[in-house]
Amino acid sequence: MGEIRIIGGQWRGRKLKVHDKEGLRPTTDRLKETVFNWLMMDVRQSNVLDCFAGAGSLGFEAASRSANSVTCIEKNKLAANQLKDNVTLLNAGQHINIIQADFFTAVQTLKTQFDLVFIDPPFHKDMVQSCIKALFDNQIITSGSLMYLEQEANNRYDLMASEFAEQFSLKKEKIAGQVSAQLFEVV
Repeated sequence: MGEIRIIGGQWRGRKLKVHDKEGLRPTTDRLKETVFNWLMMDVRQSNVLDCFAGAGSLGFEAASRSANSVTCIEKNKLAANQLKDNVTLLNAGQHINIIQADFFTAVQTLKTQFDLVFIDPPFHKDMVQSCIKALFDNQIITSGSLMYLEQEANNRYDLMASEFAEQFSLKKEKIAGQVSAQLFEVV
């Protein structure tokens, strides 16, 4: 059993248990600090979607920093159950909703438009393009929504050279080791 640390907000310093599963790679504290510095003025009172929650590192951090609501989707049952245990530990059930399902199935049932979407899919699975298409097809993101995209740096999907290029504006970008982090705004 591993753990993640919340680095800011009301639960700053709290450590949460993380189910060990193959391919699970929580966003590092250093990168998470960068991302939430980028989002400093945008997280408070936002509705957040964490598409591939995994350890919940991004979703729980957003909730700690006063997001209005956080919806975390996680396919792996053991990981999703650990996320639910962490929600209970933090007494955060009124702010964090865990959905144990495949993202592409769950997104079809969502009835909310989100202000901020975290996309951090499993590496080397080529899921970014289909994930973004599903977000648009189900009207989950609209003009003004922010989208954080974390993917492998050496084989990343180039959103700005894709069919979606005209629908996004690149706001921030960083390469941290093997990870590419990008923040976009829907135009």
